[in-house]
Amino acid sequence: MSDELVFHFDIDGDDFTSAGQASVQIKKILRQLGLPSEIIRRVSIAMYEGEINMVIHANGGDVDVRVTEEYIEMILSDKGPGIKDVEQAMQEGYSTASDTTRSLGFGAGMGLPNMKRYTDYMNIESTVGVGTTVTMRVNIQ
Repeated sequence: MSDELVFHFDIDGDDFTSAGQASVQIKKILRQLGLPSEIIRRVSIAMYEGEINMVIHANGGDVDVRVTEEYIEMILSDKGPGIKDVEQAMQEGYSTASDTTRSLGFGAGMGLPNMKRYTDYMNIESTVGVGTTVTMRVNIQ
């Protein structure tokens, strides 16, 4: 792969059943590119967790994925309520999900920790009342 590839996905914030579609599509693309299964797994998990977070907390958003020879970068942006305390939100088990969301099996407070765990780089920029942008990178080499 000599050129970088760029993909864009709109995440629907009204439908839990469609959450994860972008990560499934990226998984298929990365397989077609012949990337190692461990890289594909890490990207898929991190992206899925991000998609779910955008549905639960931000009424959806956008995901842009860039695939280069060195890494896969995922930028997840939303116009949700923002994260008041990023450090607290990074703690395993911390969640602001509603009881309804939890009754559906989501909102266990592992999204952000898993996103960090399965990536080589993660940065969160969030402003309360404006939204959140999460940039993640998984190194290929």
